[in-house]
Amino acid sequence: MNSLTDIILIQENLLQAVLWDRMSIPTLLVLYGSQTGTAQDTAERVGRQAQRRRMGVRMHALDTYNVANLISESLVVFVCSTTGQGDPPDNMKNFWRFLFRKSLPAGSLCRLDYAVLGLGDSSYAKFNFVAKKLHKRLQQLGASALLPVGLADDQHELGPDAVIDPWLVLFWQKTLSLYPLPAGVSPLGDQDPLPPRYVFHFLDEITEKLAEQPLPPDDHALPSSTHPFPARVVSNQRVTDPSHFQDVRHIEFDITGSKIQYSAGDVVMIRPCNSPEDVEHFCQLLRLDPDRYFTLTPTDGSTAPVPVRLPQPCAVRYLVERYLDVAAVPRRSFFELLASFATDEMERGKLAELSSPQGQDELHSYCNRPRRMALEVLADFPHTTAELNVNYLLDLIPEIQPRSFSIASSLLVDPSVKTNVLQAHHNRIQILVAVVKYKTRLHKARKGLCSSWLASLDPSQGEVCVPLWVKKGGLKFPQDPHTPVIMVGPGTGVAPFRAAIQERIAQGKTANLLFFGCRSETKDFYCRTEWEEKVQAGHMTLFTAFSRDQEDKIYVQHRVKEQAKLLWDMIANRNAVFYIAGNANQMPAAVCDALKEVFKQEGGMTESQAQEMLNSMEKTGLFQSETWS
Repeated sequence: MNSLTDIILIQENLLQAVLWDRMSIPTLLVLYGSQTGTAQDTAERVGRQAQRRRMGVRMHALDTYNVANLISESLVVFVCSTTGQGDPPDNMKNFWRFLFRKSLPAGSLCRLDYAVLGLGDSSYAKFNFVAKKLHKRLQQLGASALLPVGLADDQHELGPDAVIDPWLVLFWQKTLSLYPLPAGVSPLGDQDPLPPRYVFHFLDEITEKLAEQPLPPDDHALPSSTHPFPARVVSNQRVTDPSHFQDVRHIEFDITGSKIQYSAGDVVMIRPCNSPEDVEHFCQLLRLDPDRYFTLTPTDGSTAPVPVRLPQPCAVRYLVERYLDVAAVPRRSFFELLASFATDEMERGKLAELSSPQGQDELHSYCNRPRRMALEVLADFPHTTAELNVNYLLDLIPEIQPRSFSIASSLLVDPSVKTNVLQAHHNRIQILVAVVKYKTRLHKARKGLCSSWLASLDPSQGEVCVPLWVKKGGLKFPQDPHTPVIMVGPGTGVAPFRAAIQERIAQGKTANLLFFGCRSETKDFYCRTEWEEKVQAGHMTLFTAFSRDQEDKIYVQHRVKEQAKLLWDMIANRNAVFYIAGNANQMPAAVCDALKEVFKQEGGMTESQAQEMLNSMEKTGLFQSETWS
């Protein structure tokens, strides 16, 4: 299919949409709050289903929608995830603040029919907290729920779709009974293609190499996701022993001239690039010239403007390297769209199975469990990949999402202080990065996209810059100089506490207690020299747990229980704040159990009283955690 044919087809579709509009077809507004792209992908799925039902569709991230217009809407689906400790995603925080204004009248949304679909992870205490709270608030404002809030769960053996699929069936049954299509209008079949969001226009006349760089920072604004700051990599050092299985990097960036300010607990956001090998492989599979340039035209500019991160014109290599997440594990929507291009009977049947509700167990077995990449799936379906229309690339492959890293340094540290330890400097950001690499049943080892890319950057070979920006993290440290802090940070979970200890010592706050855990004292004891200097200076207290240095494994939770008397005194008598940071697998729950044992042993509490005290500490900010999976 060539571009001229595409444009004619799209114009016909748009003309048909105008005719439907004149027949007063119902319109659905889909609003989403997404941190990693999953909620956005689900929202787009709802939008496609609405298009197939001949409904008008508008779709926005919640913070790009004028929330004041909500009072005049009639039909809205909200799709939202929950981040951190029950927080809304970054792209719905302004909407969240507005919606919870106490000044909003109780019946202000009385015209609105709505449905809320939440995406969460039941291993976290505040599972789908944002969706539940949004659902309740909309009812308080007089809106009518079409059906109960959907609570999709990453922990389900079939993933979020185990909830999303039946929820959507009920949603459409209810919606079409209240908002029926006009007489004579019938839904599109599943095999009928929807128009792409964009049309590619390849520019044969551009032959010279254009300088394509991320958008420059706005001189009058702080760096952001659309205008990151190109920070020079100062150093990239491995901090684990060469014989240790885990490669962990200490990376330092120069942020001079960025206007970035940060405090302990803040995080730096970094959007990685695909490897040169993956870029070349992708271009070969789709028979694309990586050095060819193109421009994009949206098929409907009101709902899908050209992505701001893509220059116009743009090289194919730039698109694949910096924008398309070809190394991601593809979602079900990927297989649904890919199936529409299949002409090979065997491939079409397999893709249809993988994208069907009945084939979700097979999809998880093929894709999710072994962590198969989109690039590998395309290679597994060569006939279909060869038929893929390039205009659908941005519909098929999602955008690379930024990763967050706890900042492991402080701007307050004086660079003139002489020490044997690598110190944080003014205008520098430091992070600890565990390079992700593991085996599945697939022959090729799985690698974390961002950690592998960062580890590959070598400033000794020439200047290397990483586009980044900073946002507030979930950990808040006390301003009162007399308030002690108790920090439990095994592994790279120690990163935010390194920042906090540096910052607090610079402010004259020395009531700092750190529990650090790792496998071996000689192989992965991060910042060892720094901790020993600070302990010797009387600026902190350190307890360590090296799990593999003796026959019986010792973890940070064991050290917490051993220091019951000290911890009880700090918490009960000195109002200490207790922090946990690290992997969300088993450690946080084990440390919480150990802390409750402290309350029971030293405070004479029952199990329920200890739990109540922990809950109370969390509500008042005296217990804080930042964990990741």
